[in-house]
Amino acid sequence: MSDPTPPRRPRHLMDPDNPVRQVNDRSFTHVQRWVGSVLAVTTILHLSAGLVIGALFMDVDNTTGRVGICVIGGLFGVVAVAVGLLIHQRTVASPWLALGLVPGIVGVVLVLNDVHL
Repeated sequence: MSDPTPPRRPRHLMDPDNPVRQVNDRSFTHVQRWVGSVLAVTTILHLSAGLVIGALFMDVDNTTGRVGICVIGGLFGVVAVAVGLLIHQRTVASPWLALGLVPGIVGVVLVLNDVHL
């Protein structure tokens, strides 16, 4: 009697006798980190910009409230940059945090120039 040949498996199934080579986890993790940070930062920056735009729609006589909303928008911008730094495992205490203040500063300048949408 001859040895029976094992049944041939379809190509879409894993063959335990011929394992597939491992994926390069380092580059995969690098891509995941970048995708996650871009998603998180853009989502939080949208919130920041939305607060500033919302402040421009408020009543012109309520300057204190409009400036306060812009300051909160700037703080959310700082949080967005900090989240991006944390995802990339960088130190949070960085000059890049000043970039997060841009939406708030632009909003305060517009509010103090009496821009109303």
